[in-house]
Amino acid sequence: MSKTEVPPSVVALLCDSDFKYRPDTNTWTHRDGRPFSKEEQALALTATRADLEEVQQQLARYRKYRKTVDEAPESLERFLAPFMSQLTESKLGNAVKLMGEDDRLELDRLLGLVTEPVRRFAPYAF
Repeated sequence: MSKTEVPPSVVALLCDSDFKYRPDTNTWTHRDGRPFSKEEQALALTATRADLEEVQQQLARYRKYRKTVDEAPESLERFLAPFMSQLTESKLGNAVKLMGEDDRLELDRLLGLVTEPVRRFAPYAF
């Protein structure tokens, strides 16, 4: 959590909001389109500047994560290129033999980004 005590329930609710006002219910909506309950709307309206800044920071971290995942295939290609250029038989196993420990850790990180499903945004996860 940030330096100020931000209520997790408020942040979680705001992180799940798309801030679209529904005139039929006089509330905002969840990301999936459901209207806030009256209790959720009342809780959202208690949000302070610190709460909103916390949400903004979390969403920024998630956008950074998504950008990293989206760019992972190209990053993996760029990472492997110098190793592959040294080989007569361009196979991943042969490239790994040329790598040091730090290189193998980076390869594992990039392969994880390329192969694992994209994680959905959730409060306090990023």
